Amino acid sequence: MHVENLDLNLLRLFDAVYRLRNVSRAAEALNLSQPAASQGLTRLRLQLKDPLFMRAAGGVRPTPRAQRLAAAVQAALGTLEQALGEFEQFDPAASRMPLRLHLSDIGEARFLPPLMAALGREAPGITVQSLWLPHGEIAAALDGGQLDLAIGFLPTVLETRQVALLRDRYVVLVNERHPLAAQAAGTVDARSLQALELVAVRSHGETLRILQQLGLQERVRLTCGNFLALPAIVRSTALAVVLPRDVALDFVQQGGCVLVEPALPQPDFTVSLHWSRRFEADAALRWVRALVLRLFSQPAP
Repeated sequence: MHVENLDLNLLRLFDAVYRLRNVSRAAEALNLSQPAASQGLTRLRLQLKDPLFMRAAGGVRPTPRAQRLAAAVQAALGTLEQALGEFEQFDPAASRMPLRLHLSDIGEARFLPPLMAALGREAPGITVQSLWLPHGEIAAALDGGQLDLAIGFLPTVLETRQVALLRDRYVVLVNERHPLAAQAAGTVDARSLQALELVAVRSHGETLRILQQLGLQERVRLTCGNFLALPAIVRSTALAVVLPRDVALDFVQQGGCVLVEPALPQPDFTVSLHWSRRFEADAALRWVRALVLRLFSQPAP
């Protein structure tokens, strides 16, 4: 078929279905009704003489032709949106935009206080909603507009634009009366770790992976949902916890806890800011990204 016969809205629909792998969610992302989305997809199928998407568990999967077409469609839409977005103006002081962020519970504690303080000074009308999504859903939510930005250690989130904010490392936190606390200034060996009794946090899969690599799963005595209760638990018990050093330092400052830095497998990690290529040129999101970088970006080592 000739490109002049193609409706641009059908390409936007194709792009949304391809990214979200679900016609209903694509319709919601584009503010379309389910029947309108289905009818538009049927028109595109007829024009391209290909089914494009086949039914699959939980949604649809692209045909080989749709796979080949997707990259070209995404590049074309991105170029057009960037060209149109160059003329946008954004006034942060007058903005009433909602800002939707992916953050873990640790991320909320680390990033929201400085971010909200800065927004209060520079863009007091912006409202913020913090969400947590499974890592496998983040890229599609950014592309579909359900999320504006994602901040965190997200090594499996690959199909996004991203920039490193800061580096951190995993450490162990214990009660200040714990036998391991005496080794805080020196090297903690693997044998000392094997003697620990531990608390694990379900919401932070990377710490669970470290415990598995060390063979310490059987030493877990408590599993909790997030990090908020950890200072009180560590202070009042002999349980130890693996957690990011930046968070552990805050707990140490509250008193009753000691940070030790044993040799852990792959302890270093990078926290990054993620966004969608589709919204690269959006003036409001450009301003917010610049603010996040100004607040949290650490100089490269």
